[in-house]
Amino acid sequence: MGRSRSFTAAPVRVVLAPPLLLLLFLLGLLRPAAANVGDTCSTTADCGAGQWCFDCEPKFSGSHCVRSAATNPFQLINNSLPFNKYAYLTTHNSYAIVGEPSHTGIPRVTFDNQEDTVTDQLNNGVRALMLDTYDFKNDVWLCHSSGGKCNDFTAFEPALDTFKEIEAFLSANPSEIVTIILEDYVHAPNGLTNVFNASGLLKYWFPVSKMPQNGQDWPLVSDMVASNQRLLVFTSISSKQSTEGIAYQWNFMVENNYGDDGMDAGKCSNRAESAPLNDNTKSLVLMNYFPSVPVKFTACLQHSQNLIDMVNTCYGAAGNRWANFVAVDYYKRSDGGGAFQATDLLNGKLLCGCQDIRACSQGSGVVCSA
Repeated sequence: MGRSRSFTAAPVRVVLAPPLLLLLFLLGLLRPAAANVGDTCSTTADCGAGQWCFDCEPKFSGSHCVRSAATNPFQLINNSLPFNKYAYLTTHNSYAIVGEPSHTGIPRVTFDNQEDTVTDQLNNGVRALMLDTYDFKNDVWLCHSSGGKCNDFTAFEPALDTFKEIEAFLSANPSEIVTIILEDYVHAPNGLTNVFNASGLLKYWFPVSKMPQNGQDWPLVSDMVASNQRLLVFTSISSKQSTEGIAYQWNFMVENNYGDDGMDAGKCSNRAESAPLNDNTKSLVLMNYFPSVPVKFTACLQHSQNLIDMVNTCYGAAGNRWANFVAVDYYKRSDGGGAFQATDLLNGKLLCGCQDIRACSQGSGVVCSA
């Protein structure tokens, strides 16, 4: 007779998820999709790509998702057209940044015009920079000054520092083009050339000899990229075109008034130094839209329908030509699309005759409206 055996079942362990982990899991499942432009938000994390959470305080409506990055026409459509067939978001006094520490040891007493570093501006789609260059401390500095003289209390930083930021961006983004527009007070012989050389930017230089005369089209962007001539520089000093090979701005570009005069609704008159806006012998059109005294608080309202209206006004004033550059202060501040939407409108008009560049791309879902 066989021996009986007894078996003891192994205990079954039931592991319960800690309540906190379970809660986090459920919250992840229930998290709403990223908000669209105009939706309410608490933080930028609530908003979609290319947006940030911002409170346009004068509207007293709380924080909403607004645009924070430009649409790249070269990537969305193509880069096979002439340089003057695209529009480029431009920052006025790109170097005059809120909170920039003093580099002279003297507290700064002057206006600021932007809130991001030049690197961040470029990464967010800004493609043209307005810089004020001065002789200062036996070097070239960026200053927000008056009377053509830089002071300890108006100086922001050596131009070399900003130029190195631009060089780093061009090096990291081999398909992009950057334009620098200089309000130039440098009189030291080859002063600017020396700084451009020290920064490493000369290897990207687009030569004056390739710039069009008499209103002709510029070279194709694709050719500029292929030749690595991806930096355009314009100066306000005419003699430097022959002495340093830096293009004199007014030989190639027309521009409307800056400051309050450039924001006068229904009017778009040319800046005094510029040829008339409808002078078709200049292939590039620059539209300024910023007040004489920069005010962060009201910038978000300025970058709304009023900006779009001025884009259309300047189109007529420029002989039915859309602007290639739109220059603004505090470029990210708006109540929705802001300066980014204005640039999208311009690229839409330039590339396919639509109100939005996204309508130029098949399958975007954006309907073309003329």
